[in-house]
Amino acid sequence: MHKVIYTPNAPEPIGPYSQATFAENTLYVSGQIPIDPATGEVVQGHIEDETRQVMKNIQAILKAARADFSNIVKCSIFVKDMGDFAKINAIYGEYFLKNPPARETIEVSALPKNVNVEISCIAIL
Repeated sequence: MHKVIYTPNAPEPIGPYSQATFAENTLYVSGQIPIDPATGEVVQGHIEDETRQVMKNIQAILKAARADFSNIVKCSIFVKDMGDFAKINAIYGEYFLKNPPARETIEVSALPKNVNVEISCIAIL
């Protein structure tokens, strides 16, 4: 049995998936892209702005599940250009000051809505 997690403070799903699902003691957060939930628009600008919005979206979903970044045990980062890795990593690191989770970063040819970064995660509650 699993429970769907939803918050209006994160972007609406753009397909047949949930923002997150909770099963047993594990929260699975779907890949988040830099959509501002207040406007429904993709955040434009620098990769740092996109990454910060992605992390804010993840934070809103975690909060809806009564969790925070310290609960995350695994992240997957998808990027269109590995040349942006250092900039993404700097913003990402602001959210994991102690005991960062396991992670991989994968360069992909395209992402939804032509964004430059998408991050998903798994958290233990």
